[in-house]
Amino acid sequence: MLSKKIKVVIADDHRIFREGLKLMLAGVSNIDLLGEATDGAQLIALVASTAPDVIITDLKMPNLTGTEAVKILCAKYPGVRIIALTSFGEDQQIIEMIEAGAMGFLSKNIVHDELVTAINSVYQHNAYFSQSITERLSKIIAQKTTVRHHNASISFTEVEKQIIGLICKELTSKEIAGQLKIGKRTVESYRIRIMDKIGAKSLAGIITYAAGYLPKNQQIA
Repeated sequence: MLSKKIKVVIADDHRIFREGLKLMLAGVSNIDLLGEATDGAQLIALVASTAPDVIITDLKMPNLTGTEAVKILCAKYPGVRIIALTSFGEDQQIIEMIEAGAMGFLSKNIVHDELVTAINSVYQHNAYFSQSITERLSKIIAQKTTVRHHNASISFTEVEKQIIGLICKELTSKEIAGQLKIGKRTVESYRIRIMDKIGAKSLAGIITYAAGYLPKNQQIA
């Protein structure tokens, strides 16, 4: 019995970049590339006609931006998984895309293996952030002493902020313990405490929460 192929569409206004993505996906046995779009409006129409499992989209596109398209798509198709692509420089746009519903985030200098890993990860409803994106988010998070959630104000201790930053860099509890010179069980206790404070159930939840409630003008130093 053949395993189900992951149906994918891509959207980017640069033809050369789309061609590069298509080449990387061409030989992958469990991925079926259904089509491509050059802007957000085309992407919405493409998704309506093809019903993909995974959407790969650029942040900046004409007519509708990637973020605007993702907001519409997540509202209309709650089960769709979205991977966003970005060049460097737009911290707030990354945060807005995560808030819009993107489950994955890759920089545009991706290689074949990382692209395939990201697609398989989000298809299984697991978040995937490239190392460069998690590092940028961890720097923003590390600068914060308070994360505002609706009308409540949740404060983090210095150790909790350090641990959040290291979690966002995808370090294990053992690695975090080594860096902070504390016990592994202590790290795990802090992790549980942080997740309990913000209502997160996973690493992706911590990243999304921490990124999603930053001030609009927050920048990486």
